[in-house]
Amino acid sequence: MMVIAWLAGIFYLPRIFVHYAEGLKLGEDVHRLGIMATKLFRFMTVVAVQALVAGLWLWLGYGVTGEWIYAKMLFVLALIAYQIVCWFYLQKLLKGDLQESSLYLRYLNELPLLLVIPILILVVVKPI
Repeated sequence: MMVIAWLAGIFYLPRIFVHYAEGLKLGEDVHRLGIMATKLFRFMTVVAVQALVAGLWLWLGYGVTGEWIYAKMLFVLALIAYQIVCWFYLQKLLKGDLQESSLYLRYLNELPLLLVIPILILVVVKPI
């Protein structure tokens, strides 16, 4: 459940950035989106830490073997890096300096999908 909540946040936070960029371009009040993004980031960080601790506990406690686990960890580290990048964009949003186009932010929104699909394949198939 923690992983699902973390991924929901990872998928939704960039959408808030898109709405912010489009609303700002149209002259709308986008202050509330900053509040929403901040609360979502805090929540997804808490559940991410819980998911990572639970995953490490399972790995170390039950001894999952195989090379696939290291490939999976590489993609999980990429998701953590993605969340850190989102934190930098959130800081720009809160300062009013988020100048990226909504198209760029839409592409940013699709990036975690390219990280999650290989994780799912590795966990289910365990090819290596």
